[in-house]
Amino acid sequence: MTFQRACGLSELEEDTPKRVELDGTPVSLVYTEGEVFAINDICSHANVSLSEGEVDDCHIECWLHGSRFDLRSGKPDSLPATRPVPVYPVKIEGDDVLVSLTQES
Repeated sequence: MTFQRACGLSELEEDTPKRVELDGTPVSLVYTEGEVFAINDICSHANVSLSEGEVDDCHIECWLHGSRFDLRSGKPDSLPATRPVPVYPVKIEGDDVLVSLTQES
């Protein structure tokens, strides 16, 4: 598994998604509940950026239609989305947030 630097940990604000692009893949990074999560930034229901949505209870909500995705699994828990969004492994080294584009789910 190859990890690449996505950003500095100090660049992330609690419960505020940050969009980055890794090898052409849009990724939303979220620091919440003491962990950093990486989820594909494109909603599986509509082609919109999840990083523009809100974070609550380890979920990110699509701002357009309100679908919520679990940051741990990428699975939607509300309609209209029915398909999961890919999530990616994250590790922290010092202040570096490293992400592997190998999908966990």
